[in-house]
Amino acid sequence: MLRLPRLLLVLALTLTMVGAAAPVQAAPADPPLRIDGRWFVDEQNRVVLLHGVNNVDKEAPYIEPGDGFTLTADDARLLARHGFNTVRLGVSFDGLMPSRGDVDEAYLDRLAGVIDVLGASGIHVLLDNHQDGLSKSWTGNGFPEWAIEARPQSWESNPGFPLYYLMPSMNAGWDEVWHNTNGVVDHLGDALAALAARVADKPNMLGIELLNEPWPGTAFPTCFPFGCPLFDRQYQAVHKDLTERIREVSPTLPVFWEPNVTWNQTMPTHLAEPPLTPPIDDPNVAFSFHDYCIISQSAIYLGMPKELIGMCPLQHDITWGNADKFTERTGTPALLTEFGDNDPAVLGNSLSRADERFIGWQYWHYASISGPEPEEDPFLGEAGRQLVRTYPQATAGTPVSMNFDPANGAFRYTYRPNSTAQTEIYVSDLHYPDGYTVSATGGEVTSPPGAPIVTVRATGSEPVTVNIR
Repeated sequence: MLRLPRLLLVLALTLTMVGAAAPVQAAPADPPLRIDGRWFVDEQNRVVLLHGVNNVDKEAPYIEPGDGFTLTADDARLLARHGFNTVRLGVSFDGLMPSRGDVDEAYLDRLAGVIDVLGASGIHVLLDNHQDGLSKSWTGNGFPEWAIEARPQSWESNPGFPLYYLMPSMNAGWDEVWHNTNGVVDHLGDALAALAARVADKPNMLGIELLNEPWPGTAFPTCFPFGCPLFDRQYQAVHKDLTERIREVSPTLPVFWEPNVTWNQTMPTHLAEPPLTPPIDDPNVAFSFHDYCIISQSAIYLGMPKELIGMCPLQHDITWGNADKFTERTGTPALLTEFGDNDPAVLGNSLSRADERFIGWQYWHYASISGPEPEEDPFLGEAGRQLVRTYPQATAGTPVSMNFDPANGAFRYTYRPNSTAQTEIYVSDLHYPDGYTVSATGGEVTSPPGAPIVTVRATGSEPVTVNIR
């Protein structure tokens, strides 16, 4: 295992917990996706690959149409045109339950409205119970102030995000969460159950993520350098309790578990690692993880030499290796729910590793182009040419290998067919200004020339390979 110097661990705390072609005529979302082993599958049992973005509003009032942040129908159409079929939409505990025991039905209605708007463009929604810095008491967001007794002390200085996680008072607050002091987890369970009851029957609901980037509290020193199994056992118990609360209103809605945030400093998770922690006994649990490069963030924000970015693949390999270990021991599907960087090469590090494993992703971050000051399409730059990719959105079989070259748009995909259903491949609207050619071996192309979605049907039982250039 690569051990990062102490300086980089400090930098990690400082920087890495952040997070013209024919348009695609996306159909409204079909019946909900479901989990089948390590895959997300649709009603035709096709393997669905998810590419998308985050939209997380951290300031009250949350989810207000027209505020220039909340997603609109224009945003949904733009995202669908670029091939994005998922959004990680932020929700906040203090928005769900602004006062003890009282769920804000108007907030649920606004969330439901955005989910419906996205569903009309075929976009699947993961609701992310988001927090950064625990609560407003520490200038953070997430937990309502009534739920946490701890408060910053007069002798403490608040260094701001994310070093405020080291403040003794905030660590005391996180300990309250993990010990369910004054029923804070019970109240969170009530809020998430109310949320699930409101949205579970929507056809484009992907699932609910229980908690974004949770901090271990006073147990955090035990997480370095090999992870913290004792804390993760306690952490998993909280996740199990919250999952069971959602199960009371929805037996099958996928619930996403995320490792504690020392993961972003390359620490492995010990969730579901018998005998240290129990196995996952719910077949509808999925794994959410993040991939940020400490060195790249340091180069961008602290002025460190950009040449150090060449070391980023070392950290990406550790992160993805940790994800491999989790998915191998649990058999759960995984989704990269946060990653992002101003450097296209670093973006490519995450995206190529996701392609190799056929794991979907949600880029941090996208805010509405509609509002008081409408903005231009944010995907027209170099980062957009990495993110807007040709890829198989639905595969009638088992994926074997996939490669996309953002420099020239060359795409090659092989899968083993298992049905007569059609495989659907989104064709990037940025990479083929003069059109594209498509060929298939082991299958026939059934879509018309130049279609934004290439459809392929297997002609036998042999592997199908599709090339687009």
